[in-house]
Amino acid sequence: MFLFLLMETAMLGLFASLDLIIFFIFWEFGLVPMYFLIKIWGGKDREYASFKFIIYTMAGSLGLLLAIQVMGISMGTFDIVELMTTWVNLPPGSVLPNTGISVDLVKGIAFWAFVIAFAIKVPIWPFHTWLPDAHTQAPTAGSMILAGVLLKLGAYGFIRLVIPLFPAQAQVTAGVLAILGMLSIVLGAYAAFGQWDFKRLVAYSSINHMGFVVLGIAVMAYAYGLPGREPGLSYDAIIATNGAVMQMFNHGLSAAGMFFLVGVIYSRTHTRDLKEYGGIWTIMPIYGMILIFTSMASLGLPGLNGFVGEFLVIRGAWSVFTVQLALSMLGLLMTGAYILKGIGATLHGPLKPQWAGLPEMTAREHLVIWPLMALMLSLGVWPQWLLAVINDTVTRLFSWLVRWALPP
Repeated sequence: MFLFLLMETAMLGLFASLDLIIFFIFWEFGLVPMYFLIKIWGGKDREYASFKFIIYTMAGSLGLLLAIQVMGISMGTFDIVELMTTWVNLPPGSVLPNTGISVDLVKGIAFWAFVIAFAIKVPIWPFHTWLPDAHTQAPTAGSMILAGVLLKLGAYGFIRLVIPLFPAQAQVTAGVLAILGMLSIVLGAYAAFGQWDFKRLVAYSSINHMGFVVLGIAVMAYAYGLPGREPGLSYDAIIATNGAVMQMFNHGLSAAGMFFLVGVIYSRTHTRDLKEYGGIWTIMPIYGMILIFTSMASLGLPGLNGFVGEFLVIRGAWSVFTVQLALSMLGLLMTGAYILKGIGATLHGPLKPQWAGLPEMTAREHLVIWPLMALMLSLGVWPQWLLAVINDTVTRLFSWLVRWALPP
């Protein structure tokens, strides 16, 4: 609980920070509690998974720290709001103040340093390989927080820092980001379908679902770098960005719920091998109902929360990245395949004799899952209660374009 409170402090500090150095301190500080949660309470390969997690994410952060230092020292401030005016409006081809180095060179290097650090955190393919190990070995509560909040820090970094601070560079590379998002959707889904470890299947599904977030961010990056030049583009980009933020929230609910339900069945059977399950619905019908409900939310069934974010991303990206979006539908198809594989192997078929006496879910377990299910249903039926807040913030973020786009 002490480590969870430390992690909550780091996450709240990161979301609230308006200074790049403070942002970085909280960004790094959040790694420490998760490292110890995996290392102390994780599975049999917890040493390897925790070490890989901390090395991967810290390696990406080295470039981020150097880029932040160059930006702050050259501009005389680390204030994010001020940098959105001074740093962004540095004229191309000029020399960076206090350094004598080309602005274009420094911006290009700093942009990629920011992108790699946040891409590892999301994670975007091919920077995703730490995630399945960390998820699989983490304790159930650690997996829930890792999927529910920590992965969203990377996407938040793209929306809050990368695109507003580097609009021209983001616009040029938006197509690459869309391709990586598409590959995350497709390859994440195919990798999930190939898993027989239930928790690893859910872990790869996170890469698949976060790919939609990346696709929405790519539309934002493209539109943010072309302010006012294409009619209707900002409208599509606001829809796609709303969808990306909505998908971040929705994935946090459904992925946390799925990891919890894997933990529920693991605590009774002490195995996560789908081949060992079968027929569990006959003895745990309430668990079966909850697993199907949560799986359908993860799948994106209309009427549940997963559908809303994905629909908004697809609607916003359709006219901008049509080819990438069309190819990503292969991943959407496989999403249904791996979800049905997990449900079928766990709940259906003949009951194995060793599971005949499994107890039903306890009151404590119901207390955890039902609030998540209530949010999944309410956001699927009436998403406007959250979408209104997201839309106001995203629209305000795009209004910053007016200042950047105006000629001097």
